[in-house]
Amino acid sequence: MLFNIFISDVDCGIKCTLMKFADDTKVSREVDTLEGRATLQEDMHRLEEWANKNLMKVSKDMYKVLHLGQHNPGVQHRLGSTWLERSSVERDLWVLVDKKLNMSEQCAAVAKQANRMLGCINKGVTSSNKEVIIPLYSALVRPHLKCCVQFWSPLYKKDVERLERAQRRATRMIKGLGSLPYEERLRELGLFSLEKRRLRGELITMFQYLKGGYKEDGDSLFTRSHMEKIKGNG
Repeated sequence: MLFNIFISDVDCGIKCTLMKFADDTKVSREVDTLEGRATLQEDMHRLEEWANKNLMKVSKDMYKVLHLGQHNPGVQHRLGSTWLERSSVERDLWVLVDKKLNMSEQCAAVAKQANRMLGCINKGVTSSNKEVIIPLYSALVRPHLKCCVQFWSPLYKKDVERLERAQRRATRMIKGLGSLPYEERLRELGLFSLEKRRLRGELITMFQYLKGGYKEDGDSLFTRSHMEKIKGNG
């Protein structure tokens, strides 16, 4: 709490979007104009001055610049006298974000973690009954596949399939179900596919928004249209 109070004024005078975390600070800005690029660089100087004024050492080697957008000019920026290194992918609150924002890196990472955990379960647990495997899968494997999924939901079919393979593997491990098709295994176990779980979550979120559950956050993101005539749907 004291540390949060100490860094509470780090955004004073900052014109760009600044996000503060316990041990991290992120600055972002549109750089499609010369003015935008100059403003971002000025804010970097302000952060350097703030750190010096408060006798804080900035780990400049940990600062990276992630250029987003297909036509991003990729301008270099510096913190003090140090030019910041460019990066093609960075981890933001445990989610891998790459410059294309297609989330393939994140899908590959969580699928690898899930398969590693399934391997540990397969080697360390002697019983293959569903009463044993399903609770272990739900507690130790599936959280990797759906943590923060509202942010990184896969866009491409190859990534959807990559995640689904982990659940396929888990259902094959259960005694007496290995020879059944995937859909039948899900019905026997009372499970949904991961793709259907994501869709269900999105529908629940949209329903809550329409009922006013996210009024403040939703209004800052987009507005509802009250037009009766919509293209292709009278």
